[in-house]
Amino acid sequence: MCCIFLILAILGPRAGILIWWLADQPRWNAVFENFIWPALGFLFVPWTTLMYVVVEPGGGVDGFDWVWLALAFVADIGMYVGSAYKREQVPGYNQYVSKTSQ
Repeated sequence: MCCIFLILAILGPRAGILIWWLADQPRWNAVFENFIWPALGFLFVPWTTLMYVVVEPGGGVDGFDWVWLALAFVADIGMYVGSAYKREQVPGYNQYVSKTSQ
């Protein structure tokens, strides 16, 4: 489990999903019945997908597990919002946008 956190810190959640899926396929098969939900999670909400795999195998999601899932979802939303916010910090980005919109 420690290696998963190191991979997440260095490479991000999608690399963590890929490497954890390769290393522990029985856990992923126990959590998800088919391949569609983890694939969609990989594309759109990787932090939430990882947290769901962490909390679900212990008998389902209940109690404090919902807090962890909510924090992971906030992290996913933060990734999208943060990338939009940083566009304005790129030197010359606003000049390029104003020229193309005229």
